[in-house]
Amino acid sequence: MEERELLPHLFRTEHRKIVSVLCYLFGIEHIEIAEDIVSDTFLAATELWSIKGVPENPTAWLYTVAKNKTKNHLKRHAFFEQKLSADIKYSSPKAAELEIDLSTKNIADSQLAMIFTVCDPCLSNESQIALALNLLCGFGIQEIADAFLTNKEVIYKRLKRAKDKLKEENIKIEQPTLSQINNRLEIVLTTLYLLFSEGYYSTSQNTVLRKDLCAEAIRLTYLLRDNPTTNTPAVNALLALMCFHSSRFEARTDQNGEIILYEEQDETLWSQELIEQGTYFLRCAATGNILSKYHLEAGIAYWHTQKEDSLEKWDSILQLYNQLLILEYSPIAALNRTFALAKTGGKQQAILEAEKLNLYGNHFYYSLLGNLYTGIDDTKALERFESAYQLAHSNADKAIITKNMDRLKAKENST
Repeated sequence: MEERELLPHLFRTEHRKIVSVLCYLFGIEHIEIAEDIVSDTFLAATELWSIKGVPENPTAWLYTVAKNKTKNHLKRHAFFEQKLSADIKYSSPKAAELEIDLSTKNIADSQLAMIFTVCDPCLSNESQIALALNLLCGFGIQEIADAFLTNKEVIYKRLKRAKDKLKEENIKIEQPTLSQINNRLEIVLTTLYLLFSEGYYSTSQNTVLRKDLCAEAIRLTYLLRDNPTTNTPAVNALLALMCFHSSRFEARTDQNGEIILYEEQDETLWSQELIEQGTYFLRCAATGNILSKYHLEAGIAYWHTQKEDSLEKWDSILQLYNQLLILEYSPIAALNRTFALAKTGGKQQAILEAEKLNLYGNHFYYSLLGNLYTGIDDTKALERFESAYQLAHSNADKAIITKNMDRLKAKENST
């Protein structure tokens, strides 16, 4: 890796680890101090490395400097140290003797504790995701603002309110007990699912796919799987779902970043390695007697990694959607179900079901109806695509809708 790329890479991979360890050490009430120490560490790296060159082991250098800055901070602020000592999970009362444990195990333990902290039910879903991106993934305020399609001020206030709320509720950063895991793992999985979804269908920067968000969601889900207490069937099912979706990333957009429809994707670009991993995790998920929505969505995603357009495939997808809607109804899942219904029962039946949903403010609704009416009533199909175009926000969505309208107009002109 070239030197100019090294520091941004280390910031992305190491910043979150050191922040987690220091937050775990200090407690949630001193979270800003932990962030300041890590920011100062990277600032020192920027200044010194540009003059003296990159050290032989840059990661070890960052860890050493972060440890020293932490100790120096505690020394300089005796009052702070005294106030903090009760919260520090180390027995030594002297800052000079304090050992900052940046071992792989403690980093993993700290990040696991932080996942359960930022996903505390006292915070809204939006705040949980924003905090996860900030503290667990090392995303800056501008990056999070881009992900939420808002500005830096909104995200700054959202993060501050979230941190203040955790302090107000006196939420501890600690290893979750079995009881806490049982009670809160579902919320944690929801946050990771939403994080992956934001990357999988990004609404920011006119970018269809944010692989960095998806990669972070997968990394954090792996973290849960690696811990025996959180390695549950639902965690494996969510990981399988992410692997299956990720396997088609390279085929999902063209070189201009525009969407390539599923039917038109080059399956040779699908990652067989990720499909195999997803299959493995789905098998691991098939234990116990609890069926989560992640099991069903992973099953649907699995069938989408099978290119053959068979009746077995679409009937399996339809049955999985039927179970999913019984387990946890959502309008978008109901809309997606109608596509599978069109494949098994024909477009007329699917149109009847789709129009019952009345999702008038959703461009996916009109896009699907446009596709279903195509070949049955092309005038209605064109009207639905025009409605979809008016409601679509991203350039990528508008481009694919325009492509469908152009096909219909070309067909009309040729007759």
